[in-house]
Amino acid sequence: MDKQQKYQWLEWAKELQFIAQAGLTYTRDPFDEERFARIREIAAEMMSMQSGLPLEQVKDLFCNETGFQTPKLDTRAAIFKDNKILLVKENNGTWSMPGGWVDVLETVKSNTVKEVKEEAGLDVDAVRVIALHDRNLHNQPPYAYNVCKVFVLCEVKGGNFQVNIETVGSGYFGLDELPPLAEEKNSYQQIEMCFTAYSDKNWQVEFD
Repeated sequence: MDKQQKYQWLEWAKELQFIAQAGLTYTRDPFDEERFARIREIAAEMMSMQSGLPLEQVKDLFCNETGFQTPKLDTRAAIFKDNKILLVKENNGTWSMPGGWVDVLETVKSNTVKEVKEEAGLDVDAVRVIALHDRNLHNQPPYAYNVCKVFVLCEVKGGNFQVNIETVGSGYFGLDELPPLAEEKNSYQQIEMCFTAYSDKNWQVEFD
């Protein structure tokens, strides 16, 4: 069974969730509201059965949005020194490029700068976009919602790492010496892409 077949149930559940949320947003018929709410609940039940998570937890993660559903935004900062990339150490011992969800009042650029400061303690300039990735096409495990991951090349202006609530360490690594990665946030292939983009002044933005 290939990856597409293995996770086909997830695609069906996501599509049902999308249809239900759009219906709940735009319908004015109270009977249709009930039907769309039930469709949304069925999608959550599918997620719960297949993932093994409690139904209420799935509803909190999967059915908590209002309005027209669109992909979430996540930024990742590519910072280099001596041809090595900066990674931060998560609380669980895996490593990732500094980054996170784009906050409501932030732009892609400002969020990238903010996340680097919070997770790596560095002041940076966000220089150029490397790639726009559909997360579920590049990272494991697949999520129950779509994410657009924005990889941004940054230049350091100053600052120093300090332990915080999200990360416990930082370091620069060559491509052949990467530590255990937080694969759900950045894969080896994505980091390799950032190395290539860093060395190529004529890099063309990747996008899905």
